[in-house]
Amino acid sequence: MIKNISILGSTGSIGTQALDVVDNLDLKVSAITASTNIKLLEEQVRKYKPALAVVFNESKFSEFKKNIADTNTKVSCGMDGLIEAATINDADLVLNSVVGMVGLQPTISAANAKKDIALANKETLVAGGSLVMKAVKDNGVNLYPVDSEHSAIFQCLQGCPEKKALKRLILTASGGPFFGKKTDELKNVTVEQALNHPNWDMGAKITIDSATMMNKGLEIIEASWLFDMPADKIDVVVHRESVIHSLIEYEDNSVLAQLGVPDMRIPIQYAITYPKRFKSPVKQLSLTDYGKLTFFEPDYETFKCLRACKIAIDRGGLCAAAANGANEVANALFRERKISFLDIGDLVTDAMLNQDNIEAKTVQDVLNADNAAREFVLNSI
Repeated sequence: MIKNISILGSTGSIGTQALDVVDNLDLKVSAITASTNIKLLEEQVRKYKPALAVVFNESKFSEFKKNIADTNTKVSCGMDGLIEAATINDADLVLNSVVGMVGLQPTISAANAKKDIALANKETLVAGGSLVMKAVKDNGVNLYPVDSEHSAIFQCLQGCPEKKALKRLILTASGGPFFGKKTDELKNVTVEQALNHPNWDMGAKITIDSATMMNKGLEIIEASWLFDMPADKIDVVVHRESVIHSLIEYEDNSVLAQLGVPDMRIPIQYAITYPKRFKSPVKQLSLTDYGKLTFFEPDYETFKCLRACKIAIDRGGLCAAAANGANEVANALFRERKISFLDIGDLVTDAMLNQDNIEAKTVQDVLNADNAAREFVLNSI
């Protein structure tokens, strides 16, 4: 098991739960990073005494550096700081839980530095999957999924005798706060309603992604890269209780599922301790407390973001990067109350279709597609 960990995004939902796991396993924290929450980052510095702390937002750097001047922790900022945290010498594992495209370059840098990676930043694989997987393969490092759905598949695959025995991956989706709603019913939904997730406690961006089902679309793309499976062998089923986190199906039509209470500390801990398992702070699952588990087909017509991601996979190349970039901007615009909820799906679809399906040869290709999609959205409104 690892002894030292670097956590990118330590003040976010995944990052703070990862630190719960760190406490449970008594691990050492080598580096931590935050975007803007310097108050919590300072508390973490004083508790965990990391060698490095990074503030991504450079406008907060001077204030934070002054606040922890009495500690022995080095302070850095911006993308250079994230990369420094991702490649710090004494870290055995880098947990990347930053939100958005900013996670791409640190992930590749970590792989090139021969670091094993626990990945909770799905945008990294969505936008630059070919580049990330090449870096992982070329450097002989391990990439462990942290998303509950991909961790579930990863856990189920431990019993897979051979790749050709695998027939299908089945990702579960909670359906978010608007399950069962049709387009006419979503015209006037508020930000507060969209942030009211029924099962999971997540950051604002990811919670809105769950409401639009963009999150599940991104996960289809991510699963395709992680498990080397074509998109037509990856299905989605809406499972409201979020007890079954995902399933795999073998050629003989036998199906394996991974179950647990909806708590991210289980997949976080498994990514850190793989292949071993240890006692967890998570509540034990009692199926009788739930009584029944339900399953439904996803609504691709109403939730256009999910459909856009499926189209992006079929078109290939940089189309997924464009869909992701457009969504990051549209998601933020909705939270700022500048566009409607339904506008998100339209903008993501249009920006994705506007992108030529050329292959990504460099990180800059991905960044260019991302920037073009963001500009497309801003120009559209």
